[in-house]
Amino acid sequence: MADTFPIKALLPKSGGHQFVLYGDSCSGVADALHERTIASVNAVLRRLEPQPQFILFPGDEIIGLTTDEASLRAQWRHWFDVEMAWLDRASIPMWHTTGNHTTYDEMSEAVFRDVLGLPANGPAGQEGLAYWVRRGDLLMVFVHTLWSGLGGEGHVETEWLEATLKDHADARYKLVLGHHPVFPVNGYAGTYQREIGHEYAERFWDILVEAGVLAYCCSHILAFDVQVHRGVLQICTAGAGTAHRMPEGVEYLHCIQAALDEERLCYQVLDTEGIARESLQWPPVLAREDRWLSLPHGVGDALWTGPMGADRIIELRLSGRMASDARTPPQTIFSAFGDEGLAPLWLGLRGRRQQLTLILGRDPGRSPYYFFGPDLPPGEDFDLHILLHGGMGPGGVLWRCDGSGAWSSLEAIASAGLERLVWPSCWSVGHGQKGKRDRPLMGESLRLSIAG
Repeated sequence: MADTFPIKALLPKSGGHQFVLYGDSCSGVADALHERTIASVNAVLRRLEPQPQFILFPGDEIIGLTTDEASLRAQWRHWFDVEMAWLDRASIPMWHTTGNHTTYDEMSEAVFRDVLGLPANGPAGQEGLAYWVRRGDLLMVFVHTLWSGLGGEGHVETEWLEATLKDHADARYKLVLGHHPVFPVNGYAGTYQREIGHEYAERFWDILVEAGVLAYCCSHILAFDVQVHRGVLQICTAGAGTAHRMPEGVEYLHCIQAALDEERLCYQVLDTEGIARESLQWPPVLAREDRWLSLPHGVGDALWTGPMGADRIIELRLSGRMASDARTPPQTIFSAFGDEGLAPLWLGLRGRRQQLTLILGRDPGRSPYYFFGPDLPPGEDFDLHILLHGGMGPGGVLWRCDGSGAWSSLEAIASAGLERLVWPSCWSVGHGQKGKRDRPLMGESLRLSIAG
């Protein structure tokens, strides 16, 4: 049968790391729904060849959320001794973060410490809850994003995190893992419950950026999502079992198989059929200089048409000078449109802040998705590099300054990205699809080039 065939794992170059990342099974109860769903994900993981060197599980292994300590311990026993009995943890170590189903009060924190027996090298009061692991040139730091000693869910300390990253500055690769996202996923926002507390978020991310962390890995929101902020990836995986609460037709049960080496991080997101539904190589492979084409102002035929697809990258370079006074009406930089209807893709400025905005059309009759980037102040020069990545979902609209800065995803309240875009037959530069008076860009010296 097809579901018994081996799944070829992505492999790093010599000396790299090959691992699996998945979370949020919320199981631990015999014959319950989640026991069957995590089993379907584990069945895929077991087909990987070769097997991973280690597994990362960013929280919510069991359903938990009980005041009965005996019941909580029974769930942990069932999860490890029955549901995960297939895993030889001596040869394939598994490291965990705390989660809102597993460490929701002092009693559950104490049970977590006792049952999992994780390293006790964390900050005072959080031994066995927050910790770090070093595997040669790879550092992994596991933070506790709901410490009872600081306030509970959404509260996280940062001083120990900063000190630990500095102590291991020689590590070539650095990953930080926690249960709660820092940035909203699929538009699900809310301080403390859906993300770490907003009073911690900026400092937390500053620490990751300053330390050269590759990625922050989390779960909690029932989705797969990747985005990047100031050069650091946020990878959210919460597809290990709670299928009945996932947005139907958008998200799916999954595990992530990843390879990390001196050239890149690459991963494949495997569903319960073993099919790679999404994949990424980071940093992205950018176009050579001889692939860039300048676009003239005005309306013309598109340089290409057809589906964007998940494996395609389109790049735009745009530069010029803003008008001396702020203009609040929409201003078009680039638009892709067909004979009828709204443009499937529009890039320009909107509002008093003249905020860089990409508008992505959806199905007819459905409101479009909006992606928001930096503000462009009046009277100032701008030089931006835009990357449209079909394989990054909502996080796949990225920008950086002058072609050399760190990438950041535009902010969006969206459950999908560019993967469903069908490039239409016409493009326009400097104004909208209806001619020169349609949402013109009011600045000077706009230069636009494209590669893809």
